[in-house]
Amino acid sequence: MKKLVVGQSGGPTSVINGTLAGVYYEAKKQGFDKVYGMLNGIEGFLEERFVDLDDYFLDNNNLELLKRTPSSFLGTCRFKLGSIEDHKDTYEKIFSILDKHGITSFIYIGGNDSMDTVQNLCDYAELNNKRQNFIGVPKTIDNDLPITDHCPGFGSACKYIATTMREIIQDNNCYGNTKPTIAIVEIMGRHAGWLTASSALAKDESCSGVDAIYLPEIPFDMDTFIEETRQLLKRKSSIVIAVSEGLKTEDGQFVCEANDNNLLIDSFGHKQLSGCADILSKKIKDELDIKTRPIILSTLQRAAAHLASKTDLDEAYNCGKLGAKLAYKGESGKMVYMERVSNHPYKIKYDMFDDIHKIANVEKMIPLEWIDVENNYVKEELIDYLRPLIQGEVKQIYKDGIPQHITLDKGTK
Repeated sequence: MKKLVVGQSGGPTSVINGTLAGVYYEAKKQGFDKVYGMLNGIEGFLEERFVDLDDYFLDNNNLELLKRTPSSFLGTCRFKLGSIEDHKDTYEKIFSILDKHGITSFIYIGGNDSMDTVQNLCDYAELNNKRQNFIGVPKTIDNDLPITDHCPGFGSACKYIATTMREIIQDNNCYGNTKPTIAIVEIMGRHAGWLTASSALAKDESCSGVDAIYLPEIPFDMDTFIEETRQLLKRKSSIVIAVSEGLKTEDGQFVCEANDNNLLIDSFGHKQLSGCADILSKKIKDELDIKTRPIILSTLQRAAAHLASKTDLDEAYNCGKLGAKLAYKGESGKMVYMERVSNHPYKIKYDMFDDIHKIANVEKMIPLEWIDVENNYVKEELIDYLRPLIQGEVKQIYKDGIPQHITLDKGTK
């Protein structure tokens, strides 16, 4: 018998369940006898917390509902396995659980840290002649995984950000020239500014767009920021500025650490960033005596399934399907990726990257040649890269005026 277990890890997205739906659909089509879901990723796996996905998704209506449900249906975790040498007992336990349940294939849907988990499990299997195979399927709104042109989840987050920025701009304009107002909008992005860059998509013939974009790829200087804002105020009274949560000064300090050097750190050593907009807003108010509003999009960027990009959801689903195909063939230590064939018209192909060691723990930044440093903006090449990813709308399934979601208790809410 062939049995597969699939898990979701790291920060959720609005389409990560589309990938899970693709894995399940294709796994059953290929001939897996059982498809299990691990609850809360590898952390739940170690506690043998599994569900039989047949109990939920033999009904195709539930599978369609799953594709439209935000967050991680199976739950998530941020759990670092550690090195094989230092955590041998943990790896032995994982493989004993795989053997106990007769699981032959393992698929992990996630970002950089999740690919680290796939890499370590694959390495252990090869070193110890284990029969199981391990596949990574990409997911991250940060879009910072290498090799793949972009990551499932990113396009929908971009669509939400562009839409929300346009609405914020409209709101900020309501005072006209009577009352200068500045909105500082903080957008997710630790080291890579892909999401913040997507705020440029708000601009078209009906909207002037954001006035400045500050990215973590470019060192941030507070005095320069204040002076640039002062110059903006000479030209207009309503100003909207997009900033990455991971803005850093020349010496590498996060701007959000200015008031608190005790940021929480997760098991992978990542600082939990937040508060950059608050600090910048206070600084502007103190220096320029202007009404300033900090806006932190936070979880909304990754949870807004009602604004999901159809392109993104379709790609997430197809990535999941390819992951299941590779698992059934016995491939291991590989990651599904997307290659952009053309931009006009937009076309991609799905493929398998054969060395996950070159993906795990590697971050992809915005190419510097795509950033307009002088004008605190992005160049047309980056906008051309982003725009196809937000195309199309996902028809929601409504009840009593509210989009419906599926949950582990099989209910909806």
